[in-house]
Amino acid sequence: MASAEGARVGIGWEPAPRSGWVAPHLEAEFPGLSLATVEVDGRPRRSPEPVRRRLRDLSDRLFGAEAIRLRGRPIPWAYRVFFRQIGLDPDRDRTPVEQLVLDRLQDGGFRSRGLPADALTIATVETGVALRAFDADRLEGELCIRDAAPGESLPGRSSELARGTLTIADESGPVGLLFGATATDREVDRDSRRITVAAVGVGAVPRIAVEEALWIAASALEAA
Repeated sequence: MASAEGARVGIGWEPAPRSGWVAPHLEAEFPGLSLATVEVDGRPRRSPEPVRRRLRDLSDRLFGAEAIRLRGRPIPWAYRVFFRQIGLDPDRDRTPVEQLVLDRLQDGGFRSRGLPADALTIATVETGVALRAFDADRLEGELCIRDAAPGESLPGRSSELARGTLTIADESGPVGLLFGATATDREVDRDSRRITVAAVGVGAVPRIAVEEALWIAASALEAA
């Protein structure tokens, strides 16, 4: 179980993110690659009105030309650059913030999908930082970023991961692709009572933006 004094978020005080380990050869190949997490008491539920109102406000602020311009801003652009570095085409395999904005344009607004999804949407759109959520009680040890070892697979997925696939992992093995699927036994579901929010930083994304994204997500998860 991933837990640390100061890494857990409580109502009324700011989160102190915990830094995850990044494999040294990945740090050398991709300067700026980072992982930070906070742990929040929370469970899946219908988003309260303050969270739904914030989604509506974001929908009103982000449309048309503003949405198109977003990709050129420093943080979204940093993720586009990183995607290219790892062999992904960001015009086909969308970065997290661009996928959310595309969904907003197609749906006519940011649709509420409940917590924790809405919390991550708000934080990612506000900051551009890529976020993930895991069931905190099902994680074993600290989270890290590493590439997949031979024979490893993502729990709940039948196929073996290609060697070198970038993953988020705990001490037992991969719990999710760096940008993609989450292991089914680590997902937040109706039995979850604590949530680990993880932020993946890349390139020139400033630490303060990562911390802000985690704070926004944690605050929304704890909204009354």
